[in-house]
Amino acid sequence: MPKLVILGTSYSIPDETHENTHMVLVGEDRKVLIDCVSNPIVRLKQAGIDHHDITDVVMTHFHPDHVSGLPLLLMGMGLSERVNPLNIYGLKYVVDIMKNMLVDYQWERWHQFPVTFHYLEDQEMFPMLESEEFRIFTSPVNHFIPTIGMRIEFTESNQVLAYSCDTTPTKSVVVLGENADVLIHEAAGASPGHSSASQAGEIATKANAKELYLIHYPTGDFDYHALVDQAAQTYDGPIRLAEDLMVFEFE
Repeated sequence: MPKLVILGTSYSIPDETHENTHMVLVGEDRKVLIDCVSNPIVRLKQAGIDHHDITDVVMTHFHPDHVSGLPLLLMGMGLSERVNPLNIYGLKYVVDIMKNMLVDYQWERWHQFPVTFHYLEDQEMFPMLESEEFRIFTSPVNHFIPTIGMRIEFTESNQVLAYSCDTTPTKSVVVLGENADVLIHEAAGASPGHSSASQAGEIATKANAKELYLIHYPTGDFDYHALVDQAAQTYDGPIRLAEDLMVFEFE
C-alpha cells in the first residue's frame, strides 16, 4: 500500500530529535522524495528506505533547509554505483539555480547515472506526476521566493493528502487541501512567508480537511506542543503535531 513517511518536521533550525522538514512518498513503483535536507541517505535508512529506490525528487523551493542535501544525495548515489535514472522536479527558478550549483560542484564526475530535470509550471493544480497508485499536483504558495505546495490523490483508496509547504495563509492551499483526508500545514509562526498554528487551522477549516497535522514548527526549547491548542481555536477537527519518522498509510 502507498504511504507517506515524514523524514523531518523542524523549521530552519533543527534539534537532536527533529530534522528539517522533508518527507518521502512510497509506492510500489515510484518513491518520491519531497525536499532533500542534511544528508538524506541517513534519514532514509532510518525510515527503512534504500536511497537507490528513490525514483523522483521534488524541490519545493530553493532554501537551504529544504534542498541543501540534494548534492550529497546525488554524490552518494553516484559513488555507490547507481544505474537507475532519477527525475528531479521544481519551478524553473529552482531547477536553474540547482543545475548551476551542481556544475560548480563538478557533479559530472560522480553522477554517471541518468538525471532528468523537469520544470513545474507556476499554475494551480499543475499535474506533476501520475502513477498507478497516486497522482501529484502542485500549486504556487506565498513564501519569500517561488514555492509550491502539493496535493496527492491516492487511486485505490480515493484518499487525499495535501501539503502546504512554507507559506502565509493563501487561497491556493485551500484548493490543494479541499476535502483532504490529511492536510499537513506549516506552523513556523505568523510572519512574512510563514503561518501560525491558528492560521493553519483556519486554512484547514476553509478546505474542509478531515485532519490537520502541523509541521515546520520551531523546535529546541520552544514549547511546540502548545501549537495544537492554538490550531484548535480555529479548527474543530483532529489536530496532531507531525513527528519525525511518522508514517501515513493510504489503503
